[in-house]
Amino acid sequence: MGQDVAPRSRPPHERGRYRDKLQRCLDTFARMLAEEHFTFPRKHIGLEVELNLVDTVMRPSMSNAAVLASIDDELFTTELSQHNIELNLPPRPLDGDSALQLEGDLNACLERAEAKAGGKGARVAMIGILPTLGDEHFDQKWLTDNPRYALLNDRILAARGEDPLLALEGAGLPGGQTEKLHTYAESILPEAACTSVQLHLQVAPDDFAPHWNAAQCLAGPQLALGANSPFLLGRALWAETRIPLFLQATDTRPDELKNQGVRPRVWFGERWITSIFDLFEENLHYFPGLLPETDDEDPMDALADGRVPRLTELRLHNGTVWRWNRPVYDVVDGAPHLRIENRVLPAGPTVVDMMANAAFFYGAQRALAEEERPVWTRMSFQAAEQNLHAGARNGFDAQFYWPGIGYVPPDELALRVLLPLAHEGLRSSGVSAPVIDRYLGIIERRCVTKRNGSVWQRDAVAAAQGRGLSRESALAVMLGDYLELARAGEPVHDWPVG
Repeated sequence: MGQDVAPRSRPPHERGRYRDKLQRCLDTFARMLAEEHFTFPRKHIGLEVELNLVDTVMRPSMSNAAVLASIDDELFTTELSQHNIELNLPPRPLDGDSALQLEGDLNACLERAEAKAGGKGARVAMIGILPTLGDEHFDQKWLTDNPRYALLNDRILAARGEDPLLALEGAGLPGGQTEKLHTYAESILPEAACTSVQLHLQVAPDDFAPHWNAAQCLAGPQLALGANSPFLLGRALWAETRIPLFLQATDTRPDELKNQGVRPRVWFGERWITSIFDLFEENLHYFPGLLPETDDEDPMDALADGRVPRLTELRLHNGTVWRWNRPVYDVVDGAPHLRIENRVLPAGPTVVDMMANAAFFYGAQRALAEEERPVWTRMSFQAAEQNLHAGARNGFDAQFYWPGIGYVPPDELALRVLLPLAHEGLRSSGVSAPVIDRYLGIIERRCVTKRNGSVWQRDAVAAAQGRGLSRESALAVMLGDYLELARAGEPVHDWPVG
């Protein structure tokens, strides 16, 4: 969500100063790229997981302050709603058996959080959208007590000038009718319903563009294979309902601006890039500041003095443009570096499922980025965006366009093309054979069974309703079973239904 901000935003007359400072940050960033100021000693990966808290009857538990105080670990932090917390694991190299160590660390952190949450009457739920959320949980009073969240909420609603409309239509349950959602929210808290796993990859400046383009090509397949968010406010909607929900919850545009072609802040983009600079430049040109805070650093003077510029305004602004593959400028231990933050995937269902999703992404991304004739030179950007929405809406029932093949379902595309590429990319990255086999084997079985978290949730709710339960009760029963199966740790394609 970006850095902390002051409780009040700057007066309107200082917006010009903020805009000028943003431009100076951008100019400094361009100079840093041209003069090769960035370090890249070794490829590192990182992972963030957004989590839900639920009570004993599977309803949201608005207890993040108490739970975080009990956990007392700087790896855990707040998120937008009081029923959310976030886990940020330290970066580490991609090669060797590092992924297995990451899996172990992630399990250990979650077990500790679960134990501490239990002491506060809560449980930790790792899922794309908490299926037991109700309209009452989007009341502004449930914002986490942090000035940046309140200010962001106020700024988005003020820019829009009206309450966010949540309007979705989905496939319904197996054998059922289409289900629709049409409701208004009085805050941006529907965004807090979207809990994701965010994958970070540190890249050299010259490698950023091909890696970002490759990540864009993979977004649709990632969603189809890893979907885990089929329910919202009691309705069965998209396979990965997070995608349209995040857009609608944070949209600063009334209908008039949409009709004029103003770009949404939750954005896939509109073109392939040749440099990371393209993305930061677009952010400045297309999106007004939501949190127009400035510091006292002159970034160009800092660079001239041999210091690493913080680029505070550029980074804060970048944090309020929610690209599905976001560029990141960061400074760690006094050295600047660049990362791609992949924001496509939902949290869960299990740690090993998330690790499999990560291995698939890192491997296929590298292989695609290093092809002699890259796939994005043979596919329009609009086709990649259509794949994203097809994967989110239809999951395994989607049809993707892929050069040299035409239209193909996700499982076939993965088995024929993307999994072999992922194997190649991970081997090129020095990842050990046991790691590759463990994680990509899970993706392969998921494709063969056509069962991801979204499919399992739909089937489980349909089975519960078939036993005579109401939708509300069926969702609670499903979530309880989900948490027990997730704790057992077997990948979701092996989970029983009913």
